[in-house]
Amino acid sequence: VQLQASGGGLVQAGGSLKLSCAASGRTFSNYAVAWFRQAPGKEREFVAAFARSGSMTYYADSVRGRFAISRDNAKKTVYLQMNGLKPEDTAAYYCATSPSIITSSLRNPSAYATWGQGTLVTVSS
Repeated sequence: VQLQASGGGLVQAGGSLKLSCAASGRTFSNYAVAWFRQAPGKEREFVAAFARSGSMTYYADSVRGRFAISRDNAKKTVYLQMNGLKPEDTAAYYCATSPSIITSSLRNPSAYATWGQGTLVTVSS
């Protein structure tokens, strides 16, 4: 599986963006899929994820209620709808996937085998 992330851009605080993560190669409908982000000078941090089952979703406390992860298995694409954006959401956003991650490891970037390139989100105040 290869991943291609897109949809980043410049938005004012309070605005919205929708990121896409398209997979090529084999389907990843039974894989865990996550979004992470990394701001300049900071470590990569977990944002949201689907567990392997494809139905359970998990969010970082900082984005819960504002961001929503969804997937379209027919299109082999996972989305991240981001509403109520704040300047502190500014970062490069990455999607990642792996066929065998237990739930307790979903928030650990080291658990993921395949990463897309980052897409930059900049939120102005």
